[in-house]
Amino acid sequence: MRNPLLHVHELSVRIGDTQVCKGLSLDILAGQCWGILGPNGAGKTTLLHTLGGLHAADAGQILYHNRPLRDIGARELARLRGMLFQNESPDFPGSLFETVLSGRHPHLGRLGWETPEDLDIARQAIRTVGLDGLEQRRAQTLSGGERQRMEIAMLLAQAPQLGLLDEPSNHLDPDQQIVMLRLLKKRFNAERKALVMVLHDVNLAMRFCDHLLLLKGNGQQLSGSTWEIATEKNIQWLYQHPVSLLQAQGTTCIHFL
Repeated sequence: MRNPLLHVHELSVRIGDTQVCKGLSLDILAGQCWGILGPNGAGKTTLLHTLGGLHAADAGQILYHNRPLRDIGARELARLRGMLFQNESPDFPGSLFETVLSGRHPHLGRLGWETPEDLDIARQAIRTVGLDGLEQRRAQTLSGGERQRMEIAMLLAQAPQLGLLDEPSNHLDPDQQIVMLRLLKKRFNAERKALVMVLHDVNLAMRFCDHLLLLKGNGQQLSGSTWEIATEKNIQWLYQHPVSLLQAQGTTCIHFL
């Protein structure tokens, strides 16, 4: 078996009265895309923050390339994992280009100056998400969807080995949801990296994720490949709502009854 980018062993996480997970073990390998699903308040964001080193676990181990997360310095960790947050970041005082360029900071040399290559990487990331022509716009003047694409461009410029994304489809219209998720999966897959995404849309998770982690919010969880986890029984258990599986143009989707 290949060495995982991220290894989680017997992880227990709690926030307030919510037992997010208990005894969770999983391996995230290069090329995989994991989706985290669960009802509101189940602790999906908290778990993502725990995996990224922003929230302390109650028990268990988190390893990046077989190294304990706690032993990895902030700068190196920023090269290993990048995070996209659910809530909009505070207004960045600079332009869209300067915001995206800040994603290169973990890679800067001793003097801390961007190289021509860093500038090119930022410009390419902006073009990739379709925001070229808006480079000099102030970040706070962008629409919600434009800001979300700017954040995705900053993640692409950062070029981490593992992307931890909290609701990456936030503020995007249906077309852009598909375009951006397809872009992220293609980019990370092509570079033998991995993605973990918190999603509320079950069908987006089934379409783009090859593995799923279901969080019930009471310490119970299910994880595995999408084809074995995304069953009527499991989705009904997760959301306490009747569902049926439908086939549409060769794709399996969930219909909430």
